[in-house]
Amino acid sequence: MRGIRVSILSLIAATTVAAQENPAKRLSSIVGVAVEEYAKAVDEHGKLISKDEFDETYGFLSDAKQVAARLNGYEAPTTRAILDSITKAVALRKPPSAVRDLHRLFAASLGTAGAIDLPKGPLDTAAGHRLYSSACSSCHGATGAGDGPAAHTLSTAPPGIGVKHLTPELTPTLAYNVISVGVRGTAMPAMASSLTPQQRWNIINYLYSLRGEPMILPASRDATAMVGDTASPVILALLDSALDFARKGKTAEAGDRAFDAYIAFEPLETPARAKKPGLIATMERHFADFKGAVKQKDLTRAKSSRDAIADGLPSVVDLTQTPSGNWEAFFQSFLIILREGFEAILVIGAVVAFLLKTGHRERLHSIWVGITLGVVASLATAVVLKTLLAAMPASREIVEATTMLVAVVVLFSVSYWLISKVEAAKWQKFIREKVNSALEHGGGQALALVAFLAVYREGAETALFYQALFNEGPNVGLPLSLGIVAGFAVLAVIFTLFYRYGVRIPMRPFFTVTSLLLYYMAFVFMGKGVRELQEGNLMRITVIPGGPHVEAMGIYPSVETLTAQAILIALLVFATIKTFWPGHKAEGVEA
Repeated sequence: MRGIRVSILSLIAATTVAAQENPAKRLSSIVGVAVEEYAKAVDEHGKLISKDEFDETYGFLSDAKQVAARLNGYEAPTTRAILDSITKAVALRKPPSAVRDLHRLFAASLGTAGAIDLPKGPLDTAAGHRLYSSACSSCHGATGAGDGPAAHTLSTAPPGIGVKHLTPELTPTLAYNVISVGVRGTAMPAMASSLTPQQRWNIINYLYSLRGEPMILPASRDATAMVGDTASPVILALLDSALDFARKGKTAEAGDRAFDAYIAFEPLETPARAKKPGLIATMERHFADFKGAVKQKDLTRAKSSRDAIADGLPSVVDLTQTPSGNWEAFFQSFLIILREGFEAILVIGAVVAFLLKTGHRERLHSIWVGITLGVVASLATAVVLKTLLAAMPASREIVEATTMLVAVVVLFSVSYWLISKVEAAKWQKFIREKVNSALEHGGGQALALVAFLAVYREGAETALFYQALFNEGPNVGLPLSLGIVAGFAVLAVIFTLFYRYGVRIPMRPFFTVTSLLLYYMAFVFMGKGVRELQEGNLMRITVIPGGPHVEAMGIYPSVETLTAQAILIALLVFATIKTFWPGHKAEGVEA
């Protein structure tokens, strides 16, 4: 096989510069050749068959490691981790079938960026013949039997790549990869920078005509087909790599691998969350617990979290599949709008009822503007997340965390402002005056900002949900659209109830309930915002074993989330005491 590589790449012996093609494609070709060589070096029982082939496998993997260091994008850490696993398996002389399994994970991690370039037009046998005659026949001979006039000058005799029984192991993919990347330490440099993919395939096509057999092109890979079942073993391989680092005491590397595993999980997250958010929330907790455990060298808890992730992955993968019928697609769409919009409606309805109750109907215009801007910003953010930030690790988590933490400040401020009016409500003659003054000095803008954030916080993610659902097939468009319409109709009814009946609630209970609702949401957002920062690898996570976990309240078993929420509770206590302390004057409270 060494001779095959030497003689094929003698096509461009005068070229000494390495190929400048896409690093992902070059890496894919190098590792593909390494895996093929390994299968000829070691049998399924781990017995060494050919030391030369084994040494060359290591040479290819060494080259691959250098190329992998140049990868960019969020898939790079995953790819490098799997490459490490392949190298380790080769060193341990694992069965070639096990190495091929790892290679499938490796190819999936590269995705379409590393996919082999297929011909863009019909193969031209005549063009392939011309290229072969001018660059190959001097070594391989006119018939490809390895008997060309320059063959005797090579340290290894060129094999008969044009004769099937002489080189039965030659496959189109192997020939393409070898021609593309070359072999270190031989006269065979890479030719990816010298010949186009079409020209390389034309040469290979001509070789197969010499062999008297048809050339079967490798099947193209669909990126969406690699997301489901293929993602699961990638994720588990990264988790196992993290555990391995943790056992060796390398906590920083273990934490990085744990984060890489979560990033590999992200492509499954959006379509699955759209259908079953509770399951995704649980999976996210397991990932966060795993990362915290490996960083704390708690291998028992890390192993438990790893197993929990493994148990949940099949269900997540199932949720990424296309809906089985129109009714299923309709109800998925309907529930998404209802679920994601209900929280926003609660806040907006309370704000609108407040303005109506205090006689400030003219301020409703600001609320509608806030809602409109929230929708526009949501759509724009969804586009940015899918384009400009697509290569940024955990970009969705970072955007959500930022939005939530900004919302915490605004919601808490408005909540305190409203609760101060509860005290003022003891003196009915002051209530109108104080509210009017507050609204004139910025309170109206604050309420409009609350409406904006209420829509924006849910809107961007909802847009991503529907983008994923509409991409599931050509037949789901109508039922998904009808689900959206039905969901908005139900939300309109809920909003109308606030609009019509909120003003009938007595003043003091109204202010109390509204302020507590906004504070409750600030409390939830504080916990979830910090959690998103942890998932985005921007904040450390210190897991509290057996600690409280209440998803609906944003309570998670980590020191960081609970500390942030404890600070918010302390601020509430301070604000309440300041408001209701004996002798405190309502007139002194301003927005």
